[in-house]
Amino acid sequence: MKKLIAMCMLVTPLLATGAFAQPATPATPATPAAPAKAAPASAAKAPTAQQQKMKDCNEQAGDKKGDERKAFMKQCLSAKGVQPTKTQQEKMSACSKEGKGKKGDEYKAFMKECLSK
Repeated sequence: MKKLIAMCMLVTPLLATGAFAQPATPATPATPAAPAKAAPASAAKAPTAQQQKMKDCNEQAGDKKGDERKAFMKQCLSAKGVQPTKTQQEKMSACSKEGKGKKGDEYKAFMKECLSK
């Protein structure tokens, strides 16, 4: 048992020195790797509710400029302003509730029109 402990004590420093060793320098200069092409952020994520609200208010502001625009945007973006648009899931739920009792093609036509609003 004492020999095993002594052997571990001798081998441990040898194993630890590999962790602190300097990496070997390559003979030829390395060229920086080309960054991986990532998908555009706008395609990867849907806009948040706040972003959608900002977009809606911006469209409504139209040609307003200066202080008039600032006042309008402040009012529009506040809780009392424009309600954010519903998500697709919220639309589906609301239309489904309204379409109860309809069946088959009648239900499909109703849902198509309801969801396009």
